[in-house]
Amino acid sequence: MSMAASRPASELCHGFGPVVVMGVSGCGKSAVGERLASYLGARFIEGDSLHSAANVEKMRSGIPLTDADRWPWLDEIGGRLASSAATVVSCSALKRAYRERLREVAWQPITFVFLQGTRALLAARLGERKGHYMPLSLLDSQLATLELPSGEADVVTIEIDQSLERIVALAMNTLAIRAGRAAGEQTTGGN
Repeated sequence: MSMAASRPASELCHGFGPVVVMGVSGCGKSAVGERLASYLGARFIEGDSLHSAANVEKMRSGIPLTDADRWPWLDEIGGRLASSAATVVSCSALKRAYRERLREVAWQPITFVFLQGTRALLAARLGERKGHYMPLSLLDSQLATLELPSGEADVVTIEIDQSLERIVALAMNTLAIRAGRAAGEQTTGGN
């Protein structure tokens, strides 16, 4: 993390805007998001806490959310992102349309950190998780909904089959590089 640690957090946040840590349930969005926010001196928002009571009840009952269920939730998250560049949010953002909605509502560039893992690893993590309303039974539904963010320039993909510290270090280094590029483009006028 030496590259990221050498730059002030406020400078990093300015260089890439808010961050959405995304992926299916069990990938570690909350743990990575909290740690990133701590290192960046940014506000962390747990996206799951912004779901409506009806959405939470559906998921607790093992019923997958529909697009209609998700749009108000995504709008709420996008609104939070619009309020500050120094924000890290955990949000599944499974479909490209959901990521586009977040980009649209946030009114500023977002960097997405996509946490990717095998079904076996995700299932093992969900099986060990306590106190969360999302049951293991919804994993296959989430994987079926997931549209891999290939070709989306603002998405960084990190494999989750490594330590939390390593995942966060990779994310921080990538964010630092992006912030450096953005600063370079500003000083050269984008040429």
